Amino acid sequence: MGDLLFGAFALLLVIEGLLPFFSPATWRQVFQRALQMSDGQIRFIGLSSMLAGAVLLLIYFR
Repeated sequence: MGDLLFGAFALLLVIEGLLPFFSPATWRQVFQRALQMSDGQIRFIGLSSMLAGAVLLLIYFR
């Protein structure tokens, strides 16, 4: 199980690094927009992301 989590974390880092590597200007714009969002909007995005991840995990481990 630890190997699986380590691999998932490594893949997350690779995917997260794609946008700033290939398009740093777009990455900067995304963060500028995020700074303009309210706390509630950011929390909603975080909740949506967690729920989508949980659903994908349930589908994967079924």
